[in-house]
This record gives sequence, C-alpha cells and structure tokens, in this order.
Amino acid sequence: MSKKIIIIGATSGIGEELARQCVNKEYHVGGTGRRLERLEDLKKELGNYFYFAPMDVTDHAKSKQQLHDLIENMGGMDIIVLNAGISNYPASSITAMEQKIIDVNVSGFVQMFGEAFQYFKKQGYGQIVGVSSIASLFGSSRAAPYSSSKAFISTYMQAYRQRCNKMKEDITITDVKPGFVKSEMTEGKKGMFWVGETDKAVKQMLKDIEKKKAHSYVTRRWRFVAWLLKLTPNWVLDRM
Repeated sequence: MSKKIIIIGATSGIGEELARQCVNKEYHVGGTGRRLERLEDLKKELGNYFYFAPMDVTDHAKSKQQLHDLIENMGGMDIIVLNAGISNYPASSITAMEQKIIDVNVSGFVQMFGEAFQYFKKQGYGQIVGVSSIASLFGSSRAAPYSSSKAFISTYMQAYRQRCNKMKEDITITDVKPGFVKSEMTEGKKGMFWVGETDKAVKQMLKDIEKKKAHSYVTRRWRFVAWLLKLTPNWVLDRM
C-alpha cells in the first residue's frame, strides 16, 4: 500500500523536488504553498498521485482547516514534511522583515506541527519531518532571525522526540538540516560553498526519512560541518 506524505511548502526548491521523487516512488503526495499556479503546474506534471491545497501558514485557522481537508482528500496521512520557510522578506523596516520571518518559520511551523502531532497521536502512528538548517547551529550576523528560527525548530523537535519516547507514542520526529542547496532561497547569494544539487540533497533526505532517522544532514558532507561547529568555542563563533 502506497504511503501518504504531505509536504508543507512544496512550490520550490527542496519541497518541490521532494514531491517529484516521492511520486516517482509511488507515494501519494499532498503539496501546499502560497503560489497556486506552481501547485497547478506540479499537478499537471505529476498526475493522479499528487494532491494540492494553496496555503499561507501565517493564516493559522485557515491553514489548519486546509491541512485537514487535504488529509481527507488523500484518504489519510502517514508522513508530514514541514518545509515552509523564508530567509528574507521585503518590508518597510528591519523589524517588520524579521517579524515576518518569525511568523512563517516559527509560528507557522508550530501550528502545523501541533495539528500533525494530534492527528498522529489519534491515529496511533506517523512521522513528522521538520526542515531546519545547518544555520540552526550558530547565530549568523547576516541572518539573525533565520538562524534563530531554525534553532527553535531543532530544539522544539528534540523536545517532542523526548515527549514521544516518554509517552510511548509511535511518532517519529526527523530533523533535516540542509547545508547550502540550490534553490530560489540561495540563488544569487554570496559566500556560499559546497552548494549541493537539489535532486542529490533530496534523494539523501528521502532515504533518511524512510529509515526514520532522528537527524538528517544533506548533503552528507555537512555532517562534518555540524560536528565542527558543535566543538567550536562560543568566543570563536562570536567573531565569525
């Protein structure tokens, strides 16, 4: 029986490629995003295995209902991938821009995570995959709200992983930490290295999801960077 996976944030980059690779493996895939035309294009490309719903995760009440409608339309959900996120946003001030990043990356994430957790708890099993970042391991002077929001995601998922273990819940929590991966989010940015091809990163990510790993570093070489960052003293990081 085909697994059913819902990808929150499937209109570009990692989320879009994940939808393709999952359909190629005969998953039933639900995709969401703010850009309806991109979802419609994916539907034309991927056919009957792909379902979609336009969604803005900052509209909490509406996005929750859209998630449940999508689950019903698909006939269930086994895995949810929380991939919606932004690194910058045009706004009238730095404060407004940073607040928008927090609204999407933190508040939107928490709302979707909570709905999925309650659904899986009632169902008796499931897997929640959160896409954080290598940036979650240190504060970046060039992207303070982004790196902080990704640190929140990782810590939040760790806490729920502990909760599932204590409550004996059959819910897997997978933290995916991408390094630099080709996408609209990284396009044109300077100072990047080891920029991974999207299809390669997603192939590794999907393999880790299927193995129900707690942590996934994509591409694999970023595991070394994560290890190095964890060993680096704060006084060094503060001068980076």
